[in-house]
Amino acid sequence: MRFVTYASTDGDRAGVIDDDLIHAFPQGTTLVELLGPALREAGERALADPAEVVALADVMLRAPIPRPPSVRDCLCFLDHMRGGLKAIGGTGELEPTWYQIPAFYFANPTTVIGPHDDVTISPGSAWFDFELEIAAVIGTAGRDLTPEQAEDHIAGYTLFCDWSARDLQGLESQLKIGQAKGKDGASTLGPWLVTPDELPFAPGGGLALQVRAEVNGEMVGEGRTDAMDWSFAEVISYASRGVELQPGEVFGSGTVPGCCLLEHLDFGDPAAFRGWLKDGDVVSLRAEVLGEVRQTVRASTAPHPLAARPHPTAKTRRPRVNTATSALPYTKGLHQVGDGVWAWLLPHGEYGMSNAGLVAGDGAALLVDTLFDLPLTAEMLAGMRSITDRHPLSHAVLTHSNGDHTHGGQLLPDAARIIAAKGTAGEMHSEMPPELTAALQVMDLGPTLTPYLRERFGAFDFGGIRLRMPDQTFDRRLTIEVGGREVRLLNLGPAHTEADTVVHVPDAGVLFAGDLLFIGCTPIVWSGPIAGWIDACDTMIGLGAPTVVPGHGPVTDADGIRAVRDYFRHVVEQADAAFAKGHDFQEAAFGVDLAEYADWLDAERVVVNVYQRYREIHPDQPVVDKVALFGLMAEWDRRRQP
Repeated sequence: MRFVTYASTDGDRAGVIDDDLIHAFPQGTTLVELLGPALREAGERALADPAEVVALADVMLRAPIPRPPSVRDCLCFLDHMRGGLKAIGGTGELEPTWYQIPAFYFANPTTVIGPHDDVTISPGSAWFDFELEIAAVIGTAGRDLTPEQAEDHIAGYTLFCDWSARDLQGLESQLKIGQAKGKDGASTLGPWLVTPDELPFAPGGGLALQVRAEVNGEMVGEGRTDAMDWSFAEVISYASRGVELQPGEVFGSGTVPGCCLLEHLDFGDPAAFRGWLKDGDVVSLRAEVLGEVRQTVRASTAPHPLAARPHPTAKTRRPRVNTATSALPYTKGLHQVGDGVWAWLLPHGEYGMSNAGLVAGDGAALLVDTLFDLPLTAEMLAGMRSITDRHPLSHAVLTHSNGDHTHGGQLLPDAARIIAAKGTAGEMHSEMPPELTAALQVMDLGPTLTPYLRERFGAFDFGGIRLRMPDQTFDRRLTIEVGGREVRLLNLGPAHTEADTVVHVPDAGVLFAGDLLFIGCTPIVWSGPIAGWIDACDTMIGLGAPTVVPGHGPVTDADGIRAVRDYFRHVVEQADAAFAKGHDFQEAAFGVDLAEYADWLDAERVVVNVYQRYREIHPDQPVVDKVALFGLMAEWDRRRQP
């Protein structure tokens, strides 16, 4: 038999399904009170003499057991655990204990939802995931059960979705005390509870169902329940040791391997990942006989922040302040830098705190870059509204591919035409999906790198970002007209990235330099060559713009460009001398004399710059990935702290 709970005008009702009709129990009767030997008899009575009959298609189904006494989520599929460990960079090898006892944790019975209810992303999560599971529901009370006895205590089975905030889960796992807010948001049960006699079982006794998971109609994974390493009977037996299990308690199977997003994540090829769940995504989970749950994901409100507790042994760090001089106040917000031209500044110019720009013409405007996350971009667009209400955004230029200049594109008006160099568009297609940047906030990467990354990236909200790609690309130069004004785009890369565009507004004497220019903070060469960046500086000086807006740091002029050019000349001189002495790049980077550039913010980026120079001198140098480079920068910074 198949049993359901559904919404009615008089509250929730329970009933039994016959074809596509629900034969209801008397008002006030719940499935929990019928579980046990009397369930079948109650179902037969309802089929013969229902309190009401309603079409299944005409009602909203609740979870079959809307408020279970408890929910235990088990980990019966060890391949899911192996896949999850591999996804976060592990080997997939499990500790011996996994093979000795069945694992489970307690989920939240108050957040159980129905098979078609919307599901809200856990507040503060950018890595929201689903997990397709099967659940067994206890029918009769029992304690200290053998596996054989436990089997007889199962009233039926239903689909189960364990909604998971993977970033919160990853952060909380470092406490080593179990699951918390990463698993607290929602669990789906439904659409119905099916008695064991209706279901197929494998010769060995395990439930044998084919399952399939889809997002927006595209398959994510499929599998079979008879691949369980621990059976429901075994985990229920284990849970009943010294505990009286009650009717209605729910046991989830754990994720069928492949039927969640986490297992498809590969940090070695992040561009291949489809991304975590976002507002509007539709998740469909199916199992033969057990039916389908189909739910729409919805955005949540931001969580109320909590201040971190002081670390009793943490060393006091130098203040991270940009001390570069500027003709304009270096404060957050909109600053006019020319006739009809504004800069949006984000002090102090460190990682993610980038600048943007606005050029207004007659009835049209051009935006130079977006910001690192949606809240920052929304704040900026709101701050520009007094201008863009009169001169609507018609164009947006992305100076390069880094997320602190591209992540806010989805908030731009549909009518705004996004323009970027071809190399920028190419890198945007191949780079890590935006929300994976949250790894920098939550992953445990060791005692040196972890605090370094959290200090620099912890303030950003990477949730809900959908990267908007350019509508138009160009190669080296492009001149566009914005409300009667000429705006020139010049791709002077590769240098910082594969393509680095500057935006020149000749009639206002303003140059937006993107990340070819860092003022009071240290530039970083992700692509190079360094000689190309030096040449780009000379080109920018040659444009003769009296006002220059850098990608990071305060507004400057030609002297600011010269300072960046001279920094790179100094790095090349230091690196070449170290190479001539036979030092490897790490020795060169850790022994570098930064002279007057030592007080620039993020001075540790010299590690990457020396590495790139060594690669230019000797291309056969071993390749070092970005995680390792960040680790070296963190160590460089640690050694330079007082």
